[in-house]
This record gives sequence, C-alpha cells and structure tokens, in this order.
Amino acid sequence: MTTTTATPPYTARPIAPGALAELRVTDDAGRPTTPFTDEEGRAPLRCCLRRSTPGERIALVSYAPLRRWAATTRTDPGAYDEQGPVFVHADPCPDPGPDGGTLPFANAHRTVRRYSAEGRILGGRLVEDPSPEAFTRAFREAFDDPAVAFVHVRAVEYGCYLYEVTRG
Repeated sequence: MTTTTATPPYTARPIAPGALAELRVTDDAGRPTTPFTDEEGRAPLRCCLRRSTPGERIALVSYAPLRRWAATTRTDPGAYDEQGPVFVHADPCPDPGPDGGTLPFANAHRTVRRYSAEGRILGGRLVEDPSPEAFTRAFREAFDDPAVAFVHVRAVEYGCYLYEVTRG
C-alpha cells in the first residue's frame, strides 16, 4: 500500500463501525450486500483504509457518507446528499487505529472537498501532487476557513468517496 504522511492535526477517518455493520447487511441504496472473494486485490477498502489483498472477502456497497453524518448531527444535507460505491471487508476487520498522520490512497490525483457544519459544499481543491506537503497545504487551506467542519478526500477518476478528514 502506498501512503502519504501529512502533518497532524489532520485525521483520516474510516467508515464508522456501526455504519459498517449495517452496510455489511444492506447498503445505503437498500440493496442486500453481496460479498465476493477478491481475486486480484488492490481494492481501496474504506473500512480499514488499506488496499485489499488477493483472496480476501470483500463487498462493493453503496454508501452515503454525508447522509449518515447528517443523521448524527441532525442536519439536512439537501441536494448534497449522494451515495456511491465503496469497497469494505465482508466481515469485521481491525480498525486502522491512530493514523499518525498517514493518509491512505494518496498516490494519485485526489480532490479535497470542503463541507460546512450544515453539510453544504464550500468548495474543493484538486491535489495533483501526492506528496505529504501537497496534502498538508490542501488541508491547511481548507481548515483555515472556520466555516469548514470536515473534508472528504475523493478519487478524481470516478469521484468516489475515499475517507473523511477532520481537525485533530
């Protein structure tokens, strides 16, 4: 797995354990989860923030990160509510633990999308350089705005949600 190190106080967060338990049964589009054996490996797992290895049992599920966040904060994401495909382990897996500033899946172009405490998009930034300094600059720029509550790191290729980053 290729990772990039960012200067804390930024924390990459995987999908929360409670949400994972639900997604392993029914995804956010209401479809039953269908696990499969990953023959090739390299799928970006949002449960433990690493790439899969050949032979692991995983599932591709529809996930609505902003909708789930809004439910816990009692906000309405409005038109910003979206769902998309993410890979997770089919069975419980170890939490990635404290990331120590290590950012997963930072080996390609990524978008850092900013959100307000009301769940509204406040802008974004394309990070073309996978260096730790480039991500640190993008997060610093985002969190220098007091209106930014959190950011989503997303894949440029498909726009898929990779993980949430928060202060500290």
